[in-house]
Amino acid sequence: MTIDPDAVLWSAPERERAGRPLLVLLHGYGSHEGDLFSLAPGLPLNPVIASLRAPIPTGPGHAWFPLSAETFADDLEANADAAAQSVLDWLDTTESTQVGILGFSQGGATALQVLRLAPERIAYTVMLSGFVVGADHPGDPALAAVRPPVFWGRGTADRVIPGPAIDWTSVWLPRHAETTTRVYEDLAHGISHDELTDISRFIAGHL
Repeated sequence: MTIDPDAVLWSAPERERAGRPLLVLLHGYGSHEGDLFSLAPGLPLNPVIASLRAPIPTGPGHAWFPLSAETFADDLEANADAAAQSVLDWLDTTESTQVGILGFSQGGATALQVLRLAPERIAYTVMLSGFVVGADHPGDPALAAVRPPVFWGRGTADRVIPGPAIDWTSVWLPRHAETTTRVYEDLAHGISHDELTDISRFIAGHL
């Protein structure tokens, strides 16, 4: 799987990117690169923002990996790894020395999978309404040793992410990262104004 470089939305032209930190946005299942890019005005100005399009055409948009209902469950982690590797391969084409990732839903799961593959490459991660894929992963010991900062935001009214996935993420994430968790009352599968404010503060604190 590969990221289409022509589909990447940038917050700054190429001539203005040198020497600035990079914030990579990973949209949710069936969505597109323009979705999270709309958050840009509420995020810190320092980083250059790059919003990626997931590699797999799905419904009206794209996906990072097939859902478990569409493939064998044993392949789920391998598919998530392939999605994460596509993000890392794209990062190899950039010159940024400090990289943060913000992912929503399946994009958040992919962001955590990137950490499992290369924890030393990501300065901080924001996972919104997301989850961790599977249980043990070969990269987990290295990730636990690095313990990068991760912001995890979710709503109490989210009916999209299954309860068991939330429960396991609640156990797994603090074991492998310095976790900031925020739970927003009555928020469904989305991003609230209060959450965006918390996200912006978190990112600014790790630049």
